[in-house]
This record gives sequence, C-alpha cells and structure tokens, in this order.
Amino acid sequence: MVKRILVAFDGTDQSVDALEYAASEWPDAELVLLTVIDPSEAGFSAGRGVPSGAEEWYETMKAKAEGTLADGAALVDREVETVTEVGKPREAIVEYAEADHVDHIVVGSHGRQGFSRIVLGSVAEGVVRTAPVPVTVVR
Repeated sequence: MVKRILVAFDGTDQSVDALEYAASEWPDAELVLLTVIDPSEAGFSAGRGVPSGAEEWYETMKAKAEGTLADGAALVDREVETVTEVGKPREAIVEYAEADHVDHIVVGSHGRQGFSRIVLGSVAEGVVRTAPVPVTVVR
C-alpha cells in the first residue's frame, strides 16, 4: 500500500501533470512536493570556493523554490508537504526517497532543462535507474 509519495516538482507542465496524476491515483496517500536548487545552474563548482554573490543567488533561488512549491500545493485539494533540497536533482530526489520513507516517486518525463522529445530527460532517467522505490514517469 502506498502511503507516502514524493513528487519531483519544478513548476514545469510535466511536473504539474505528475502532481495531478499522483493526487488522483493515490487520493489517500501523503504527498511530498520536492524541488531542488542546483548550484551548477549558477556556475559554482567544487574547488573554486564560494563566488561573490553566492549567498544572494541562493536566497533568490530559495524564494523562487518556495513560490514554485506553494503554486504546486495550491493545485491539489489537500494538504501537501513541501521540501526544498540543494544539489544535483537526480541525487537529491533519490536521497530524499531513501532517507524519508517514501513509498513511491512520481516525476515528469523531463523538466526545466528538457525539451519535448521521445527519450526521458536525464533526471527522470537517473531517478528510474537508481531509486530505491517504484517510480512513475508522467509524460
């Protein structure tokens, strides 16, 4: 029985579809919306130190993530937990699922970095390959 579902949510149409699917498919399960702040989007890398403006960039991205999650939570007619993680999206999704007792993961076929195509986005593909629980990919 599925009790706790993690929905990877970045505000894209695919993540909205994933959320709506999860909410309708498992109406009694607890929903957790997870968004990931990826420092590589700002050009930060290991060994370079913290660039000037990194803290401001992080605060801006955190506020944006919170807004995205609030928008997502408003789409479903029930209470949801919202979580923001920092890191590489695939790794953050899988690590959260492992650490926080998730029974199932739902992801969109591609997200912010993707474009419409036949193959899975790299994050969705990575989650499918490495997740400790079943994964549903919504297209």
